[in-house]
Amino acid sequence: MVIFTTGRGSCFGSTPSPTIKLASNTPMYKRMVADMDINCGVIIDGTETLPDLGRKIFEALLRHASGERTKSEISGVGENEFVPWPLAVMC
Repeated sequence: MVIFTTGRGSCFGSTPSPTIKLASNTPMYKRMVADMDINCGVIIDGTETLPDLGRKIFEALLRHASGERTKSEISGVGENEFVPWPLAVMC
């Protein structure tokens, strides 16, 4: 599992290892809701506590580790980030 935090909206994904994306701020989360799994901006917004959000992240980790697909997996992000056997010479 990869827990990936982003503040600018990186569309990183990883096919070999599910990637849960944590958005650090609500405006970016709203712009990229189809690609971000959890909005951590709720702490700054004052709508959730740190312990509550920590529990939400932990529960998401358990669900995704048990087979629920992340948003990256659903949208196919990550298929080009990992190329274990390149077909050409790499310099």
